[in-house]
Amino acid sequence: DHTLNSIPVPALSAFLAKLDLSIDLREFFADRGVFPDEDVVIDFEKALIDTSDDDPDLENEDLDRESVTQKLQAMSFPQRLKAAVKGSKEMRMILVRDTNKMIATAAISSPKMTEQDVEGIAGLAAVSEDVLRFIARNRGWMKNYKIALRLCKNPKTPLAVSLNILPRIMERDLNSLSTDRNIPEPLRIAARKKVVASRT
Repeated sequence: DHTLNSIPVPALSAFLAKLDLSIDLREFFADRGVFPDEDVVIDFEKALIDTSDDDPDLENEDLDRESVTQKLQAMSFPQRLKAAVKGSKEMRMILVRDTNKMIATAAISSPKMTEQDVEGIAGLAAVSEDVLRFIARNRGWMKNYKIALRLCKNPKTPLAVSLNILPRIMERDLNSLSTDRNIPEPLRIAARKKVVASRT
């Protein structure tokens, strides 16, 4: 949250006032006391949209990972924020791991993010807990069993989230979870209890 706190609140408020921003992203910042401010007059949104002078081709899906990484490293904060929302799949998959929580949350909330993308992200230990919580709060995504299972098996997923998902997990996967040394012990024990209960 330190990086987040270094961003001026008026800039965040103006960004959150964007009409096409997801409710989940607004809720993420509301939890941290930052709310959309329709009245703040600031060029922050313009910086996101109008970067034509040095704006890379965000949609280019043909660049290899190394080239994309180099492009992202050369970007300013507003450009990276724009890339997180509107960039190519490669850009979004890199930025969702960003240490800046605003960038990572913008990437996971991108309207271009597909269920298949989310399925991959849900199993990553390299993403922040905030990204995993964001996925767990999306009802549409959580209807996908593979996403729910990957979140449950991800050692980085907050325990309360994993335990909440556990009742949905099928028996064959509960067996696997009950012996998985990578997940928190309380989750492993809870899975084992469900396995035993299903056999009695």
